[in-house]
Amino acid sequence: WGNKMARPKTYRVKKGKHYPIKRRSAPGAAPGTLIADPEAHELEARVITYSGETFEEVVDAGIEKIREIRFKSDQVLWLDIVGLRDVAFIQQIGELFGLHRLALEDVINLHQRPKVEEYNDYFFVTARTLLAQKGNETEQVSFFLGKNFLVSFQEKKGDCFEPLRKRLREGKGLIRETKEDHLLYALLDAIIDNYFPALERIGEELEVCEDAVITNPEPSVTQRLHSLKRNLLTLRRAIWPQREMLNALIRDDSPLIRPQTHIYLRDCYDHVIQLMDMIETYREIASGLLDIYLSSISNRMNEIMKVLTIIATIFIPLSFITGLYGMNFNYSASHWNMPELNWRYGYPFALMLMIFTAVGLLYYFKRKGWLGGLFDKKDQPKE
Repeated sequence: WGNKMARPKTYRVKKGKHYPIKRRSAPGAAPGTLIADPEAHELEARVITYSGETFEEVVDAGIEKIREIRFKSDQVLWLDIVGLRDVAFIQQIGELFGLHRLALEDVINLHQRPKVEEYNDYFFVTARTLLAQKGNETEQVSFFLGKNFLVSFQEKKGDCFEPLRKRLREGKGLIRETKEDHLLYALLDAIIDNYFPALERIGEELEVCEDAVITNPEPSVTQRLHSLKRNLLTLRRAIWPQREMLNALIRDDSPLIRPQTHIYLRDCYDHVIQLMDMIETYREIASGLLDIYLSSISNRMNEIMKVLTIIATIFIPLSFITGLYGMNFNYSASHWNMPELNWRYGYPFALMLMIFTAVGLLYYFKRKGWLGGLFDKKDQPKE
């Protein structure tokens, strides 16, 4: 997925290149084996329960507190877990909410493709979100949607869900009047909308690169364009499968997702399509700018070679003239032997002959159009 998080056993990053992810479980291990990454962040659990008139939030909740809230009422419960180091805690959460071990294994193995899996009485949904601290790196977010509960798992702190938490605390909008399926939509919508600022930044950088390619093509421009293409590829790998994931949620007839929520999910699906169009457009622009850069370098090289060729062509007859008069045949031995050597104006004559030869060649090249406007003032850049 292009993620550069510092996990030596999972990712290996070298000079901006991305290498495949390595699974931590040994080949042939039992299905559902949970092995945490030793570099994973410490686990923190936040519990939010709400209804139309009530709201409660517990930060850094323990398993006993979560169990107490889980069976306390029929309010919507959102359990947000950040950090995946504590495998025992995650197993207890799975037992408390009846989550399958295979799904929990997918939560801990952070290389899942965005997808939807339907179990008996809940959905398992995975998505990829941009890291809040870093530009175009992504992380996996997993959701379990069940009756009156939503459990989310994140890799590390810093997400795009804080505006949603603020709306829940203040009771703004319809979020507190709806059920857990609308909460899932709101979280997915926040994840998807978080890609738009990143793509806008990439679009601005492409405009800067376009000006640089046209006015001053340098090797640093190609390095920046290659970096942008890698970032776009990372975003494409994260966004493309989320279209299928949302489409599966829209088509599903499960009672866990109400018909009124399908309308919002279709809007979210439309945003994904917009993101995909932007990514494909920017990729084509980046490829086109690379082609323009190569063409500009080739044209510049052609212009340099043209100037050097013209200079060499002009000096060929001049070298012939100087070589001819440098033979120094003795005039006293024969009157045919270079009489100009004894002429009073022989040296000025040789200089004027070379000047007229050079000027004549330049005039001839100009008439043929071989100079390409090198000496036209109108083609010179304005200050």
